[in-house]
Amino acid sequence: MAVMQVDRRRGQLAALSIAAVVIIVGVPLWWRTTETYRAWLPVSQIKDLAKLQLHLSADVEVVFARGTVTPEQQKKVPLTQTQDEEHTVDEDTTLRYRYETKYRTATIMEEDALKKPTAAEADLSLHMLSESPCGSLVVYVIPESSSLLPEDVNVYIGQRRTALVRISAQMRVGKTLEQLLAQLEPQIKQVLQVMSFSHTDITVALSDRVRFRPGNKESIADSMRAFKSSPGYEITFSLLNPDPKSHQLHWDIEGAVQTYIQPLLTKLSPLANFSMDSQTLYYTMLGVTPRFDSSFEAYTLNADSLAHVINPVEARLGSNAASSNPVLNFLLYVPDIRHSPLYIHDHRKQEVPSNAFHSPRWGGIMVYNVNGFYGSETEFPVHVNINMAKVMGVFLAQLRLLLGVQSLSPPPGFLVAPCGSAGLADWELDRLMWSRSVENIATATTTITSLAQLLDQIGNIVINDNIAQQVSSAVTSLQLAMAELEVGNLGFALQYSKEAILASEKAFFDPSLLHLLYFPDDQKFAIYIPLFLPMCVPILLSMLKIVSEARQRRREKQAKKE
Repeated sequence: MAVMQVDRRRGQLAALSIAAVVIIVGVPLWWRTTETYRAWLPVSQIKDLAKLQLHLSADVEVVFARGTVTPEQQKKVPLTQTQDEEHTVDEDTTLRYRYETKYRTATIMEEDALKKPTAAEADLSLHMLSESPCGSLVVYVIPESSSLLPEDVNVYIGQRRTALVRISAQMRVGKTLEQLLAQLEPQIKQVLQVMSFSHTDITVALSDRVRFRPGNKESIADSMRAFKSSPGYEITFSLLNPDPKSHQLHWDIEGAVQTYIQPLLTKLSPLANFSMDSQTLYYTMLGVTPRFDSSFEAYTLNADSLAHVINPVEARLGSNAASSNPVLNFLLYVPDIRHSPLYIHDHRKQEVPSNAFHSPRWGGIMVYNVNGFYGSETEFPVHVNINMAKVMGVFLAQLRLLLGVQSLSPPPGFLVAPCGSAGLADWELDRLMWSRSVENIATATTTITSLAQLLDQIGNIVINDNIAQQVSSAVTSLQLAMAELEVGNLGFALQYSKEAILASEKAFFDPSLLHLLYFPDDQKFAIYIPLFLPMCVPILLSMLKIVSEARQRRREKQAKKE
């Protein structure tokens, strides 16, 4: 009897020891070795970014030339004024603009520059004296007697970051400086709307976060036409020769790119990296057969048929599989002898002067007629040297539109100087940088908040250290970009916004996020039950037997006491 008691006691202790080892060591070890690794993420900071509050600051310097202020008014200069505006785009997005305007009088050297015979020469001379930082403007107020501007022009916008504003004698005589500045304010604000950011442009740049509202249709059309912001772009120039037996075409594409395109891309280098290539495609026809119009004695392509031109041609262009950057296609099409000359007509059945058209977020096509080389005794193939100045003028205008350089209609009384050999004015670059910075911030915040919501909803997605590092880097870059926008450092804001969008997209599209995404709970049970059930059943039965015997002994003890 004593031996049986000892054996039973030993069995109970063995069962309890095994159960203790399983519960204290086995279960935690199994839990630790099979849990989904999820690195720490700055969730609170990401939630703060979901409520986007953008502060944009622009510095404006207003310089009064001699004869624009009275001696009494001049005593109160220099002077600084700050104007704040707040706009609520939606419940999660708020925009605040701060315009800091500094007023001063012109220096002797600036007075000499304003005596130049033309406004363009004055603009260049003022630029040589001091170059305004990126994102800032300098407005020179000149008297009515100045010969720099034509009679019907009150505001001249140059190629740099300067503008000339004419002031009449009636605005300054018998008024205080505050009254003079109040009368100048509408014109200064118009200059800001043209040369810097406008609320419509910034709202359109937030398209990844908010929906478009009925407003400026031109700005919305420009944004839908232009490519989205990207770290790089591929530009391809293609010469289409559908009839090489009749035409031997020569185009100096390399020289033309260096002369006309490269200056623009060099100026746009803060925004993105650009790479270019060219190709010549033979026996490539348009996807639409032109119709002969007897009234014009030429073949025509109407506006309704242009949409069907691109797809058949695009199949022959090829693609750069090694790059994920957007591709801008520019095609020069020389009609074959059977369909020459060929002209493009608009919706009003009028001939398009450039004989070209562009497709939003794709590229442009220009038709180049060579029927002028034909004669009664022409021998084929005809050797044709393409006028690259004419061609590149069209492609340059299309490239500006596709990259987001908006074609503005200046207010009445404004004269905008041509953009020059670079193809882009300094203030146009600033305007594009404002939009791209806000667009990058909007895209990055949307991407990073979407990723955080996804990871929160699906708990078995692995978050490795690399993803956590990219998310933290994106959040830090976003915070720095917004801080730089708030103080008006446009160059730094753009750079940080580019880093933010790169880091956020790298984290969002990381392939390691998919490792356990399609591993549901029923599969886990199917794996673990055959492994743990044979071990757990004897332990569980032993524990139930021990509990039952303990209750039996307790009842026997109580019975003896009674």
